[in-house]
Amino acid sequence: MTDLVAVWEVALSDGVHKIEFEHGTTSGKRVVYVDGKEEIRKEWMFKLVGKETFCVGAAKTKATINIDAISGFAYEYTLEINGKSLKKYMENRSKTTNTWVLHLDGEDLRVVLEKDTMDVWCNGKKMETAGEFVDDGTETHFSVGSHSCYIKAVSSGKRKEGIIHTLIVDNREIPEMLE
Repeated sequence: MTDLVAVWEVALSDGVHKIEFEHGTTSGKRVVYVDGKEEIRKEWMFKLVGKETFCVGAAKTKATINIDAISGFAYEYTLEINGKSLKKYMENRSKTTNTWVLHLDGEDLRVVLEKDTMDVWCNGKKMETAGEFVDDGTETHFSVGSHSCYIKAVSSGKRKEGIIHTLIVDNREIPEMLE
């Protein structure tokens, strides 16, 4: 990877993905790697600026690398996820998902709740869930190994805060991680 010009880490529901981009500024070569696997390779490109679009993760999320000339032979590389800048995408994502990281049975787990669909992901796998109404809200049950888990959704009582989601594993509350 002699022409490596950019590396990004993108947190999606199925995990954190590493995107690497090689750009040969003399040959025009473009290579995109996602999690170390080659996704795109173009050897000779006469146009040194432009874009490369590809998919990331289990949900095949659309990603685009923009290549812009800033001066002479200097280039700027920006990553867009679902048509938004990486920064905007991550800001929006923090509103639409909750993420918890915990250690269970000697393994690090990353649990993600997609609030719009109520899908639950654990270490890159979409979990089988069962929803249940309870007195103060809802519970979305799933299991990890022999551990019983659920995400409790209760109203904050405040319109601006909305619904508060809490992960409970073996009757223990897990603190949320901010991505």
